[in-house]
Amino acid sequence: MPNTHLSQLYRGPFGLMTDLYQLTMAYGYWKSGLHNRKANFHLFYRKPPFQSGFAISAGLELAVDFLQQFRFSVSDIQYLGGLKGSAGAPFFNEAFLNYLQRMELELTVHAMPEGTAAFPNQPMLRVEGPILQCQLVETGLLTLINFSTLLATKAARIVDAAQGDSVLEFGMRRSQGLDGAMTAARATYIGGVHATSNVMAGRIYGIPVKGTHAHSWVMAYEDELLAFRQYAEALPGNCIFLVDTYDTEAGVRNAIRVGQWLREQGHEMNGIRLDSGDLTALSQKARQMLDEAGFKNAAIVASNDLDEYRIAQLKKEGAKITVWGVGTRLATGHGDPALGGVYKLAGIQNEHGEWEDRIKRSEEAVKSSHPGILQVWRSEKEGQYQGDVLYDIRHGFEGAQLWEESQNRYLTLEATNGQDLLVPVLDRGQLVYDFPRLSDIRTYAAEQWQQFSGRASYPYGLSTGVQEAKSAMIATAE
Repeated sequence: MPNTHLSQLYRGPFGLMTDLYQLTMAYGYWKSGLHNRKANFHLFYRKPPFQSGFAISAGLELAVDFLQQFRFSVSDIQYLGGLKGSAGAPFFNEAFLNYLQRMELELTVHAMPEGTAAFPNQPMLRVEGPILQCQLVETGLLTLINFSTLLATKAARIVDAAQGDSVLEFGMRRSQGLDGAMTAARATYIGGVHATSNVMAGRIYGIPVKGTHAHSWVMAYEDELLAFRQYAEALPGNCIFLVDTYDTEAGVRNAIRVGQWLREQGHEMNGIRLDSGDLTALSQKARQMLDEAGFKNAAIVASNDLDEYRIAQLKKEGAKITVWGVGTRLATGHGDPALGGVYKLAGIQNEHGEWEDRIKRSEEAVKSSHPGILQVWRSEKEGQYQGDVLYDIRHGFEGAQLWEESQNRYLTLEATNGQDLLVPVLDRGQLVYDFPRLSDIRTYAAEQWQQFSGRASYPYGLSTGVQEAKSAMIATAE
């Protein structure tokens, strides 16, 4: 069983964790006798967040926890039985509700391991099973994968901008609810942050927890020096003083005085925190004061609406900050509030058990989906990734030629080997995947970021067979 906050903080089951239209479609499938028809769906995104070129996939363990707890309780069924349509009649009849209460998920899921670099239109999940069941889980899968992937990618960008400095996730108080805060702590740790202020996330996920004190601590005492001294007496081994409650330079001087007292007691001041003002000038002045007083190892922590752009600018200006506390703009995915992930039907079996491809067509080419039962093959040569090919598993891998839709051209990759990115996770509802430790996922994500972030371009696209099948389906409809 996955170890996530979903199963630890929320009472399941999760059958009602869906949109109403998923249930109305499920009812329609059941009424028409299509509910057990096997179908194949792909979960993917169309546009990379934050102009990154790719995203760091995340949220798989949460998604599997959700699927393993997806069922309907007696009270869920009673609630659904009380729903009325516009004419006042019940939405669902009793026989359908009885079917839902007895239903057990038998879905087969293949997915990219968390931390994998995912490019636009590549399935991060492939879900196969009875179409009614595939449909019901769409909303939950999207919200869990979309938000986690968005924040893992944002975190990777911020960590990259910090150039080796420590980055702390301080966004709990600005997150979209308690669940959003938990998901944010987990996803941003995958993306590379070093610690979180979220204590519950620390307990459940084993993420290191860090924190200082607030302005209210200083304001609770008669003066700042006394506040720092009292904090040092309470926590002599964990002293980072917030120095900008009143006057920042005076705050640094008071921190130094208490730091000298700590040394007399056999302890060391960890550092100071700046939360306002000109962070470049203040950090430079603070560094000078700390060094002259003999506190060359004291960290300077900065917070205050930081993101990758602000961090990069501060470093360019010569700020002497060594630890970055990033809150609102990390935990909310500032700049791209949502990943545009979608979940599209790509095939369904007919009454004879034969697969029939499906495609969503659109006047906007970017919104046309890919047909088939797809796998992502990532090519490699001498330790470097060369390009990704999306192929149909029914026809097998066709070779390292791909159709780049964005460039409107065929390209042959110079690759000696490669690997399929979608791995088995659930087999007809049974878990067949060993989830890595979160720290191992974090290491893998960092390796993926390093491989791809510095490239001006990376080729990815469709195999010849998938491209021809898609073109033929579009032409037939015209």
